[in-house]
Amino acid sequence: MAQVTAKGNPVQVNGSLPQPGDKAPAFELVDANLTDTKLSDFAGQRKILNIFPSVDTPTCSASVRTFNAQAGDLANTVVLCISADLPFAQARFCGAEGLENVRTLSTLRGRVFHEDYGVAIADGPLAGLTARAVVVLDENDTVVHSELVKEIGEEPDYETALTALK
Repeated sequence: MAQVTAKGNPVQVNGSLPQPGDKAPAFELVDANLTDTKLSDFAGQRKILNIFPSVDTPTCSASVRTFNAQAGDLANTVVLCISADLPFAQARFCGAEGLENVRTLSTLRGRVFHEDYGVAIADGPLAGLTARAVVVLDENDTVVHSELVKEIGEEPDYETALTALK
């Protein structure tokens, strides 16, 4: 368990964020076409898991835009933007923004992801959503960087996440 804040107010987060050196927990989430998508579907690729509460908030949408802008320069890397938003909302946002370098995944049918990745908001008005985090995986799904953002309203450390892939 960890604690973060939302607008300065304490928020309990359940589960354990995978740490560098850990093997990433397997997951099955839902993509924009309502297809169940597994971590293993990206075997052999490096992965940036951009985890956030909802694409319909300014900070979350900024993180998707920022990773989209950086993703085109990353060889053999996929950016997975993961939230509890419905796949329709995720697709609408990316379509309206012209974002083509990220893949969206919903925890719609994969809520176990919340605790497996240590991002399950347990209390307060955001209970049931995910905290903001970034987990970077190598080609073998070994964690090379992880960050649970301490204030949900702040953006992650993009530079450190991207540097972990170099």
